[in-house]
Amino acid sequence: MDSKKTCIPIKTLPESARPRERLMEYGANSLPTYELLAIILRSGGKYGSAIQLAHKLLNHFEDLYQLKMAATEELLTIEGIGKAKAVELQAIFEFSKRLHQARLIKLGTIHSSQEAGDYYLSELADSHQEKVLVFYLNTKNEVIKKQIIFIGGLNMSVAHPREIYKEAVRVSAARIMVGHNHPSGNPEPAPEDIEFTRRLKEAGKIIGVELLDHLVVGHSSFISLREQGLL
Repeated sequence: MDSKKTCIPIKTLPESARPRERLMEYGANSLPTYELLAIILRSGGKYGSAIQLAHKLLNHFEDLYQLKMAATEELLTIEGIGKAKAVELQAIFEFSKRLHQARLIKLGTIHSSQEAGDYYLSELADSHQEKVLVFYLNTKNEVIKKQIIFIGGLNMSVAHPREIYKEAVRVSAARIMVGHNHPSGNPEPAPEDIEFTRRLKEAGKIIGVELLDHLVVGHSSFISLREQGLL
């Protein structure tokens, strides 16, 4: 009964308060997160309006990252979210991830650690396992190949520079860019990260392949070891 009393259909709101109309009038970047989410949801079903459902989702998951990472089963526990809406939300987040990746892939060239870091974030930030992703570059910093070399911590015996440089020699790379994630979400470099970077740099000098940077990725940010003076 209460949900019916508090349910205010969006179409009964003045146009100035309707998310779709506000987006058309002012642009998407002017809308708060809950209004953008309401547009995606379209309706709230019998439990309320799309705006109310958007608020419910954001309150339940605390932030967009937690919502993005939610499993289908957890989404389905929210009143107003059925299988169709759960799938649509997951499709939107995956599409956003691929769109974010497309800029670097399409350019095929790494222009800065910031650009590479943005890509590493989209590729690794959500991983529950520690992964090492390497870009192999030519002398113009064009990406020859990108490859996940290791899955597991950098203190494992398998995480050895020779595996990275063996592939660099095979594809005739002049430079490499290395990035790995911390599943904890904290991008602060650990002692083993710094030691691994030192070994990578020294090995690269010997075989003539430059290490441009080593980026450590958290859930929403990354740290460049070069910019930290650790490379």
